[in-house]
Amino acid sequence: MRVVILISGRGSNMQALLEAEYGGVVEFCCVISNKADAAGLQVAAAHGVATEVLEHRAFADRASFDAALAQRIDAYQPDVVVLAGFMRVLTADFVRHYAHRLINVHPALLPAFSGLDTHARALAAGVKLHGCTVHFVTPEVDAGPIIAQAAVPVLADDTPDSLAARVLRQEHRIFPMVLRWLAQGWVNGNGRVNSVPMMPDAALVSPPLMD
Repeated sequence: MRVVILISGRGSNMQALLEAEYGGVVEFCCVISNKADAAGLQVAAAHGVATEVLEHRAFADRASFDAALAQRIDAYQPDVVVLAGFMRVLTADFVRHYAHRLINVHPALLPAFSGLDTHARALAAGVKLHGCTVHFVTPEVDAGPIIAQAAVPVLADDTPDSLAARVLRQEHRIFPMVLRWLAQGWVNGNGRVNSVPMMPDAALVSPPLMD
């Protein structure tokens, strides 16, 4: 499965993807950033992955940037395009062009807390479980079919930063897992995962249940 990754910054999720084991079924073709100073570009190059920069500021509007970006991506003929900290809202035409091939990780348990500032909002709402979601991207922001989620307990002394750090560790776990599932053909376009062993009685409870 040929993969192109889009980033805007340090690329910690990208690094987790590049360092995971896929049994030879995933090929990373290129990492593309909309910012020339994105630290993740150096990380990708260190892993032997081609990099490109396409500055969004060089374009008159979002549509023209997205059209140029799609042209760059399509040169690599990817099966999947991954948003790994790509801080751009993509146009509907771009998203439709990659329908069922464009995935993102969001730092919340969607459909709760779509958009920005998810950790502060989760704390303000008083939720007991927070987490992250890997999903297909659709024209509606953070509304695409959910593929996988991971939850963490919200602790009494949590700050947005401490909660974000705990959630990020789970992002680094489930993002490569989903990519592996996609490569093995276990995920359909509606986000449903087939053939993966599940534990139907497993539960996440916060605070944890005591024996």
